[in-house]
Amino acid sequence: MEKSQLDTLYRQLKSGLIGERADTVRDLTRIALTKEYSLIIAVDSDGGIGSLEGDTIKCDPYQLGRFAMRVPLLELLSCGASPLAAFDMLTIPMEGPGEEIVRGVRDELKQAGLKSDFPLSGSTEDNVPTVMTGIGTTIVGLVHNADFRPGKSHRGDITICVGIPKSAPDDIVLLEDKEMVNQQDILNILKVEGVHEILPIGSKGVENEAQQMAKFSSMGFLPEENIEIFLNKSGGPSTCVIVSCMPEVIKQIKNIVAVPVKIIGKFV
Repeated sequence: MEKSQLDTLYRQLKSGLIGERADTVRDLTRIALTKEYSLIIAVDSDGGIGSLEGDTIKCDPYQLGRFAMRVPLLELLSCGASPLAAFDMLTIPMEGPGEEIVRGVRDELKQAGLKSDFPLSGSTEDNVPTVMTGIGTTIVGLVHNADFRPGKSHRGDITICVGIPKSAPDDIVLLEDKEMVNQQDILNILKVEGVHEILPIGSKGVENEAQQMAKFSSMGFLPEENIEIFLNKSGGPSTCVIVSCMPEVIKQIKNIVAVPVKIIGKFV
């Protein structure tokens, strides 16, 4: 960004104009900076999951940190944005499980190819005794508006699910699960010409998110008959993503990812 653009941006921030150019796109917040660029913010939270006595679901702190950052990170990457900085907010002390959670957060960022000095900041609760784990995660990125993916699906696109939807407590969700999509899968899929949108799947399930994706592009979603995947099953910490793409690139996608790829429908 040139100095003149930065000066204009600073004046707009001071006058409050930037706030007027913010909107919500699915689970993302988009703030228009210039005609060419926008800030993208993705967030997530987890409560009652961890190793403390009050936690409902027991989980290794390191794995919790990985999954906590995984969700907003995948959302940011999927929309076409480049990460700028990440934040973790813990409701427990840093000493003990807190250190392991932060280590997991940092390693999750590394899985996306971000270096060890990638900006990561946060806060912990070191004054009030706590018996239950809580964490909020935020990641901020920059996107060239022409590369912003939501709303880019085409009529006639095939919708595929990359990875298998899994979620606790029904499933044991582990980092080494070979059926769970990862950051590199998404980065590789984004490079395929003919891929239009990628959307991580959370608690609302595959079909709901496919319907929302279609609606955002003013289309409808027609599910495939007798598909082998559970359309209404929670994807938990984004264990899978749906992709809208041209039919002829599905074979290419299957060749560049190691996780299952299944056709779930098309946009009409």
